[in-house]
Amino acid sequence: MKLFAGNSNRVLAEAVARYLNIPLGKATVRRFADQEIFVEIQENVRGEDVFILQSTSFPTNDHLMELLIMIDAFMRSSAKRITAVIPYFGYARQDRRASGRTPISAKLVANMITRAGVDRVLTLDLHAGQIQGFFDIPTDNLFSVPVMARDVKAKYKQLGNVVVVSPDIGGVVRARALAKRFDAQLAIVDKRRERPGESEVMNIIGAVAGKDCLLIDDIVDSGGTLCNAADALLANGATSVTAYITHGVLSGGAVARISGSKLQELVITDSIQPTQAVLDAPNIRVISIADLMGEAISRTATEESVSSLFD
Repeated sequence: MKLFAGNSNRVLAEAVARYLNIPLGKATVRRFADQEIFVEIQENVRGEDVFILQSTSFPTNDHLMELLIMIDAFMRSSAKRITAVIPYFGYARQDRRASGRTPISAKLVANMITRAGVDRVLTLDLHAGQIQGFFDIPTDNLFSVPVMARDVKAKYKQLGNVVVVSPDIGGVVRARALAKRFDAQLAIVDKRRERPGESEVMNIIGAVAGKDCLLIDDIVDSGGTLCNAADALLANGATSVTAYITHGVLSGGAVARISGSKLQELVITDSIQPTQAVLDAPNIRVISIADLMGEAISRTATEESVSSLFD
């Protein structure tokens, strides 16, 4: 087994390598003057079980091309099996046609990765479960719930006062999975516009008064919806609001928006390498998925069950 990484998340790759007690493989991923990507594998991989860790996060297209070219390089170097480990799968929010004459970009990206020559995919908290079926090769969609549950249990001494909140109807399954870990109650933020042109009204389904609320979601991007949901929960009597989000995209002014919000804390994973602004933010904390990804890689290499990680 050999683990390699592109440029998207070297810090996570090094942490995974430490968990596996193996060195990170030697490979050069650089750009020519015209910004074409060049990859060179600097060690023998013939007959090896190769894992490539690369999130397709911002800049999404650059990191996606890095992954595709790395897959091609390993295939042409006679690797026995190539597994793409993609902690954050870019384009996942384009998983369906929202209107006419639009693409399903998540399916296109899945096709590109498959055609490049990869044998298997390991990813984390896909935005939509059906994306797992977009790949025509074995694909394991890991869940960050065990990592989040451990953090919640360490942070809150009175779990009986915790309510897990889904920020929309579509995220109920994800929120319920966390709530079941410590028998917490569930609440939902129901967003709706009464009339076109009017601002969204947020109705809270469930009892949150006097409770410590945990907002659970897969992606935080601009942070606007998250901050508005926190305001709505506090307006309905919640004692505090903390958000647990798997993928901290945090584009544009998101960090400043969250820093100035009423969120007690935003907890994200390192599926996307955090910027210095994220690390410096007073109410944003990063927890690591390195052990989870490392164990999944180890089990894949030894042909053990990966799904049992979440039993």
